[in-house]
Amino acid sequence: MYVRDAKNRDEVWLLDHIEAMGLDETAFRSRDYVVAVDEDSTDRAGFGRIRVHKTGATERTPTGRDTGDRGDVCELTSIGVLDGWRGQGVGAHVVERLCQHAADEGFDVGYALTDQPAYLRQFGFDRIESGALPEVLAARLDEKREGVAPEAVPMAVETGAVRMPERLRERFKRATERDPEGADDPDPDEAAEEFGIDPDSATYKYDTG
Repeated sequence: MYVRDAKNRDEVWLLDHIEAMGLDETAFRSRDYVVAVDEDSTDRAGFGRIRVHKTGATERTPTGRDTGDRGDVCELTSIGVLDGWRGQGVGAHVVERLCQHAADEGFDVGYALTDQPAYLRQFGFDRIESGALPEVLAARLDEKREGVAPEAVPMAVETGAVRMPERLRERFKRATERDPEGADDPDPDEAAEEFGIDPDSATYKYDTG
């Protein structure tokens, strides 16, 4: 299993699964995505996107520090894992790759507007106040709450300080040993644990929006 940049040939596949999972496809561009792929079968297992917003203003971190970026804000969004691949660290490695890309492009901070805050918290994301968001993301938050994610909250992470739980790294290494068609699915509680979900009370899907 590995994570690569999306290619033009992934576009239809991405759009199909974004729609099926009820994720945000606003201003879709396939080149903004990364895709997790099983190296043996070449099956695609998950995906996620970095969306860069131009604002024309100096942006600051949630603590008030100047990021050095002039007019750019980085958002991680549309992160999803396909049925049969959940609980195997796929989403975790998609998040890690997105944050690496954000850091490579000069962003000290990555933002997410998600209805799954517990999932991102395990990688070092912190919830922030809506008033600490850059203006463009404050507007995005309102849109998401009115559309695909009514319970979305804002979160932020320093892109160079993202952490990967060792249990998820090990599951990702073993991912190809399982049958993606479901013959050897992970335990449901284990899959929920990956997403920071209480398996006894959760009723929502695992996608982070």
